Formats: sequence, C-alpha cells, structure tokens
Amino acid sequence: MLSSVPATAYAGAAEQHVSPSWLGGKCIPGEEYLLQLAVPNFYFQMTMAYAILRHDGVALGKFYFIGAVPIQDA
Repeated sequence: MLSSVPATAYAGAAEQHVSPSWLGGKCIPGEEYLLQLAVPNFYFQMTMAYAILRHDGVALGKFYFIGAVPIQDA
C-alpha cells in the first residue's frame, strides 16, 4: 500500500505540523510525530498482537516478529 504513494507526496512532511485532536489545538512537527508517536505506537501494537497470538497458542517464533534478515555469505 505504501509503495502506491509517490515519493513526492512525502516532500516536506518533516516540516509540516500535525495537530491530533487529543492535543487540544496544539501541534507537533511531522518528524517528531513520526519518531516520538507513530513508530513507537506501531511497534507497540505489533508487539501486543504477537504476544496475544503466542499466549493463545499460535506457533509463532522470533523470526515471525523480526522478519526477514539480510544474510550474506562471509
């Protein structure tokens, strides 16, 4: 889905201001929003889903969480 958005759509995103409703009219710079809120929230949600599935007996290993590792010949 992300690859369907052209790179030009992200131009200047770090300098834009994001104003979520829960900030009560205040805003946060786009880069800080991404680094301080969006990315940590994504990983929190992913970790919780992984933990719930593991708790419920789904056979998931560490590599399902980590994903593909770019292994090369030495």
